[in-house]
Amino acid sequence: MLSVDNFSISFTEIEISKLEVNGPDAVLLECLRLFNMICCFGKKDERTKTIEKELHKERKIMRRQINLLLLGSGESGKSTFVKQMHIIHGAGEFTADEVRAYRQQIYQNAISAMRVLLDARNKLGIAWEDPKRQVEVEKVMRFTVGDLLKGIDFTTFVEVAPIISDFWNDAAIRKTYEQRNLFQISDSCQYFFEHIPRIAMPDFYPTNRDILFCRKATRGISEHIFEINKIPFRFIDVGGQRSQRQKWFQCFTDITSILFMVASNEYDQVILEDRRTNRVVESRSVFETIVNNRAFSNVSIILFMNKNDLLQEKVPKSDIRQYFTDFTGDHTLVRDVQFFLVDKFEASRRDRARPFFYHFTTAVDTENIRRVFRDVRESILEQNLKTLMMQ
Repeated sequence: MLSVDNFSISFTEIEISKLEVNGPDAVLLECLRLFNMICCFGKKDERTKTIEKELHKERKIMRRQINLLLLGSGESGKSTFVKQMHIIHGAGEFTADEVRAYRQQIYQNAISAMRVLLDARNKLGIAWEDPKRQVEVEKVMRFTVGDLLKGIDFTTFVEVAPIISDFWNDAAIRKTYEQRNLFQISDSCQYFFEHIPRIAMPDFYPTNRDILFCRKATRGISEHIFEINKIPFRFIDVGGQRSQRQKWFQCFTDITSILFMVASNEYDQVILEDRRTNRVVESRSVFETIVNNRAFSNVSIILFMNKNDLLQEKVPKSDIRQYFTDFTGDHTLVRDVQFFLVDKFEASRRDRARPFFYHFTTAVDTENIRRVFRDVRESILEQNLKTLMMQ
């Protein structure tokens, strides 16, 4: 509600949502218009002038704000990137409540991933190194999806932690894990399996690195604002799964740049939604739609070829030619695979005169993201220098 002396005007939620469709500037302009209308009834008092001054100040800040939209398919690393921004440009640490929530999520990650491996081992027909371990399988498999979604507490986790650790040491589970491109499993599970003794301690308090590896699918839209060198950067993170992409269009107003994330190590994997479409092919298809959208003709789109660490591990073991028959380089060289994938995305752009920016990243590596985002920030600010100088 806006109120001056004896006059007041209220906004309904519907009216506000209609204004927000045209961006935050439209809301502020409407506020100014209504105040001017109110003030026509009499001379502006000091209170009115103060409110108008604050509205102008807020509008100036919003016009200087850099709005970055994070897009990409599921599990490409968007949320991990936002966590890095919190570490690098935010508080540097997570709150006690956030850490407690991540602790439960880490318990869930470990149990869920071992359930997937046990099921895959059985379907692939891989024999146990130690057959006696079969009797313990049900103690992990008994957890339902509902149980995992509700959350796993310490008491529950500590009961199965030794079993999970024992399974991970069996050659059958390791062999199953090596064939993980055949099924759906989080990239971070190995990290947690190797840290089970520490995670199962009563005083376990997740570190920043633990939190970076923690996986939780993004649902809906989340926004995070960090002030970097006195300029506000607003990061908009949206879910990357197909079911979440219809929400992307709600975020297309007043965007400065799009950071498009690709999991470059997924060239031999298929998406969860249909278990047929190659993940890189899916990402490229989404990128093609975004980069050629007229709504983004004046928006810089920066490609992040993410999970470079996992790509380096995978290239010697998985021949990219089996999944992309048009690959002509040396399939054992990471550099050749990297630039082949970049070329796939670059070739999807129709406007060849438009600048094309890309970076090879490892989202869980804080120093790598610190360096990359410094370059990205300078590039974005340079492109928007004229707008910023006018404020």
